[in-house]
Amino acid sequence: MHGVRTRAGSATSRIDAIAVVLRIDQHFSHTSAAVIWGAPLPSAVREGPVHVTSTSDTAMRRNGVVGHRSAAPDVRQRGGKRVSAPAQAWFECAGILGLVDLVVLGDHFVGRSGLSTVDELANAIRPGARASRAARAALALVRVGAESAMETRFRLAVVHAGFAEPQLNIDVLDEAGVFLGRVDMAWPEYRIALEYDGDHHRERETFRHDQRRRNGFEVNGWLVIHVTAADAARPAVMFERLRQAFVLRAGGTRRNLDAERALLADSDRRV
Repeated sequence: MHGVRTRAGSATSRIDAIAVVLRIDQHFSHTSAAVIWGAPLPSAVREGPVHVTSTSDTAMRRNGVVGHRSAAPDVRQRGGKRVSAPAQAWFECAGILGLVDLVVLGDHFVGRSGLSTVDELANAIRPGARASRAARAALALVRVGAESAMETRFRLAVVHAGFAEPQLNIDVLDEAGVFLGRVDMAWPEYRIALEYDGDHHRERETFRHDQRRRNGFEVNGWLVIHVTAADAARPAVMFERLRQAFVLRAGGTRRNLDAERALLADSDRRV
């Protein structure tokens, strides 16, 4: 890039390089805005071209830049950069991302980041725009409560497989009201939970904490199914575990925890 030094392959460094030559009527938009807001994106998209929107008639034309024009964008400041507001960036990404990735982005913006609301996402959809249909389809699946991209991906996979939609990140208490833990996804009426274990769960202290926590759930009659990133690519075992758990809990007639665990373990071996 003429006049600017940048590390190849770094999304943030390429954005920083473009920021040096950005005009007053220009701002970062689309997936570049999502990067600046710290949102999760697929690596191939994250490392793609930089998106810049101009309010004038002249769009930016530079190598590695996709130029856009917009008459009345919602522009904010983030880290000293002019950038599309989170809700607008989400809608701009509807023409670039697939359905699942767009839901992941929406969940992030309306989740604990606190960057937007579901209503703001809805208001950002421009009727008649090419991406409006994709945005409305994704908006119908966006939920407040997901705390990671993988949680969103597992929720969508579970619902797509035909299971009832779970509640997200709820606190579980025992019968005396003592806090047992917070679970990623749960069906409280069945005392079934689904937990995503990232790489940090392999650390010794985290592992010990998880073991103590697991004991509390088990003695209080909860079936907690643990999944990892590998299950996202090959979810058959996860689906079978959930199916068996719901069969065991349907009607509430089988409460022998040893028998339940034995059946689930046998199910794992057969999948």
